[in-house]
Amino acid sequence: MRRILIIDDEEDIREVAALSLEATAGWQILTACSGAEGIDVAIAEQPDAILMDVMMPGVDGPTTFRTMQTLPAINAIPVLLLTAKVQGVDQRRFANLGVAAVLFKPFDPLTLAQQICNELDWPDAIS
Repeated sequence: MRRILIIDDEEDIREVAALSLEATAGWQILTACSGAEGIDVAIAEQPDAILMDVMMPGVDGPTTFRTMQTLPAINAIPVLLLTAKVQGVDQRRFANLGVAAVLFKPFDPLTLAQQICNELDWPDAIS
């Protein structure tokens, strides 16, 4: 069973994404409401992937990702950024960070797991 860490400051987004991934793919979901908490959870739990919001108060997603890349315990975990920013310049900036993928809000809860599988070259989420 895949284990996914969702890092987002908005409780509603965490909840919808978690319920979606649990219901459609049967994955185990871990959550964190900030980048710092997310790093702690990632180190302790070693998820298979991290779905992280770009815009968070305090430390944003890209800054959190750069910190994660300096930590040997978690720097190999694929990170997918979740953003409402769909401008080409933003997409290029996020892609240049080295994240596994950039997914867009609002996302379709019914296809989110399959999107993650497609981006990470995992077998289909829904069997």
